[in-house]
Amino acid sequence: MTRRFVVAITGASGAAYARRLAQCLAAAGEELHLIVSPYGRRLIADELDIQNVTVESLLGRPADNVTLHGYQDLASPLASGSFLTDGMAVCPCSSNTLGAIASGLGDNLITRAAHVHLKEGRRLILVPREMPLSLIELRNMLALSEAGAVICPAAPGFYLRPRSVDDLIDFVVGKVLDLLNVEHDLKIRWIP
Repeated sequence: MTRRFVVAITGASGAAYARRLAQCLAAAGEELHLIVSPYGRRLIADELDIQNVTVESLLGRPADNVTLHGYQDLASPLASGSFLTDGMAVCPCSSNTLGAIASGLGDNLITRAAHVHLKEGRRLILVPREMPLSLIELRNMLALSEAGAVICPAAPGFYLRPRSVDDLIDFVVGKVLDLLNVEHDLKIRWIP
């Protein structure tokens, strides 16, 4: 049974996490809805050298099960609780987006879709990558956690002895996939 997920990409460094997450969800055959903020687009250009963000350019291949939505399109189905989803990840999640969601702002499709997930009791995963964290950011994370969001920092583990940057990316993405209950074969578990 195909499930439906939302992935939002914002302007915190970590475009490779977003691309790998989208690739894994699309490859798993899940219905995927992408939203990219203006700074997320700039991040993708700077870090992945993708100047024109499309489904094909981000995934590296065409994908019929993936839809790219406009950042300001508040008429999108993603802005409504009647559009059922199985979860949303904001990856990477900038401090600005984190603060906007924590403050209840819904002035773009990313923050509105995040609020829909919170109010409907659906899985919302926020993947902050910025550091160090101020007291304001920590309080925002606490407020969001209390509201039902899962805070999953992009902090790869080293106990698996990663041999490449891709191993570190897969570790974080594998954790997000686990939180979305999506099966994967990324090497993230320590087995004695």
